[in-house]
Amino acid sequence: MKLYFHPLSGNSRRVLLVAAHLDIPLERIVVDLTTGKQREASYLGINPNGRVPVLDDGGFVLWESRAIMVYLAEKTPGQTLLPADAQGRADVNRWLFWCSAHMAPANTVLVQENFVKQRTGRGPPDPVEVARGEALVAQAAPVLDSHLAGRTWVAQERLTLADLSLAASFALAGPARLPIEGYANLRAWLGRVQELEAWQRTAPPMPPPAARS
Repeated sequence: MKLYFHPLSGNSRRVLLVAAHLDIPLERIVVDLTTGKQREASYLGINPNGRVPVLDDGGFVLWESRAIMVYLAEKTPGQTLLPADAQGRADVNRWLFWCSAHMAPANTVLVQENFVKQRTGRGPPDPVEVARGEALVAQAAPVLDSHLAGRTWVAQERLTLADLSLAASFALAGPARLPIEGYANLRAWLGRVQELEAWQRTAPPMPPPAARS
């Protein structure tokens, strides 16, 4: 299987986490987002959305990171990241969808403003966008923090796709200056995920910031 990805992409990271945890070998093909490779016609023919990641499994092309996560789990006999029963799967899917609709978009605003702009030399953060991102995090983070009170993992009392999907959206929490200091349950859970071998194996090298002229 081939994975078109970018090492600093949170969407790519969540797929890499599943592959690492389940020991699924992937041929990794870097799509350089900084040069606009994702907007070239050759790549748009693979993913018309112009985003990463994309999985190519012998000609079966699949985009959307959480769909890829589910696909990889379903192809792996004996895996425990995705429950077999309907209610268990619904529980995990609930958090996959919530991550996609709420937590990840909130974090992405601050990743773009406080991290991507600095690394690519696109100028200082836009204070209006930073305020918007912080407000979105302030809406979503308490939901996750409250849910994690008294829990080790997000769903099913064990590590699942829900944890890997959500944690990937916090992968750049430090450099993106995500305002999560006041959420003790969230930070403790994130620390547990970061101790996983899969997390450590998929940690990307951090490039230096772009030089400013």
